[in-house]
Amino acid sequence: MQAALEVTARYCSKEMEAYGQCVVSKPSSWQVDCHQLKVGVARCTSSHPVIQRIRQECAEPFLAFEGCLRRNQAATENCAEHVGRFLRCAEKVKPAPLEQT
Repeated sequence: MQAALEVTARYCSKEMEAYGQCVVSKPSSWQVDCHQLKVGVARCTSSHPVIQRIRQECAEPFLAFEGCLRRNQAATENCAEHVGRFLRCAEKVKPAPLEQT
């Protein structure tokens, strides 16, 4: 989860910041009041070209990380090595010349 958050924060920071501010400012109703902002984060992460490339090029280390999490639900810290591999892979994915970050 942390790996996904780090990648999302890098490429969809505006959307995440707006959503986070909404959640903080509406503690009792954020689930309803911030729903559209949450959708905006999801839209960004599913459509951003760099994130799509990361999903493609880093599928293997990400699947290994997910498998580790399933096997270690009570001790997710056991998956730190898997997170590291995924993040190192994601770091190597460069945006195409016309892609904005």
